[in-house]
Amino acid sequence: MKPLSRRKSPRRIAGAAAVLLALATGAASVLLGNCGPFTDVAADVFCPFVLEIFYLGITTGTTATTYDPTSNVSRLQMAAFLSRTVDGVLNRGSRRAALDQFFTPTTTNALSVVTIGTDPKGLRSDGADLWVAGNSAGTVTRVRTSDGKVLETWSSAFAAWSVVVAMGKVFVDGETSPGQLYRIDPTQTAGAVTIVASNLGNAPIGLAFDGARIWTGNNSGASVSIVTPGATLPWTVTTAASGFTNPWGLEFDGSNVWVADAGAGRVFKLDASGAILQTVTVGLSPRYLVFDGSNMWAPNTGDNTITVFRVSNGNVLQTLTGNGMSQPQGPAFDGQRILVANSGNDSVSVWKAADLTPLGNFPTGPAAPVYSASDGVHFWVSLANNVLVARF
Repeated sequence: MKPLSRRKSPRRIAGAAAVLLALATGAASVLLGNCGPFTDVAADVFCPFVLEIFYLGITTGTTATTYDPTSNVSRLQMAAFLSRTVDGVLNRGSRRAALDQFFTPTTTNALSVVTIGTDPKGLRSDGADLWVAGNSAGTVTRVRTSDGKVLETWSSAFAAWSVVVAMGKVFVDGETSPGQLYRIDPTQTAGAVTIVASNLGNAPIGLAFDGARIWTGNNSGASVSIVTPGATLPWTVTTAASGFTNPWGLEFDGSNVWVADAGAGRVFKLDASGAILQTVTVGLSPRYLVFDGSNMWAPNTGDNTITVFRVSNGNVLQTLTGNGMSQPQGPAFDGQRILVANSGNDSVSVWKAADLTPLGNFPTGPAAPVYSASDGVHFWVSLANNVLVARF
């Protein structure tokens, strides 16, 4: 007879039987360890990956408790997974998320407004402050975006229109004939702007920077001007006039400058000398453009549409209608959403940039919104009739 200490007790025998029963009935996963709610995924090195896409809503599994890890994924399922991944990364990684500011103002009372005191036109953020061109007064106003406080105002920017931030400076074009280009050094005390060029094409009302040079769209001059910075003033200006009718806004896509021609109903891709490389036919009277990193958006003021096209080949992806648009212009991109200002019905319209889904139309009050910009958290809209800019 074996010593008593070596015998298996009735309790041990019962425990072993329970294990065998669990294996036989499919409850082994409880003993081996589940991966979150999924009973068909082991608690191994792959489990954290499964849980991450589950917690982010990229997948919910095939049932509440099964993931089905060995099945094939169709192209439609893959599209859904990738789309949810992009959305999740943008939502969680945005400045709006970091500041807990996911809200969208839905009434005019919810808008924060800043009095500029003059006819505001173009505006642009440098990441910390907003720069607003005051057309009728010839001023450029610096507004702190965190709270809307007016910090400084520069003078002598006659007929100031569009703004671009580049080379650590702020540049503004003057809608004069011939056109002028002004420069502001944000590190210096506010005063009169510096004129860096005074021989642009007539009535420049669009600006872009390509990493080396500043471009202007000259509306009544039917041309674009290219300004090359130099060690001394004035800077060199080259003007190209072939093929244009009424150039307005310009946008740089990382490789080329594009210009919206309101008179032609087209958007032109330009080479380094300003010659037209490609033509994209859009709607009636496109004014300004915005690039979302993949696609160009061209609001068409004359027919209340937006043409969205791929910059890599110029193919039109979709022509957007509805969503409250009325004389849309002045678009902006905040990293997730596209906003356009509707001067025809005093509102703004917003889309999800990734899939062109309309997100709604929102009132601004009787203020003629025309131009917009983003600081990465908020949109800002110039309200020409009320000498205001609104933080949206």
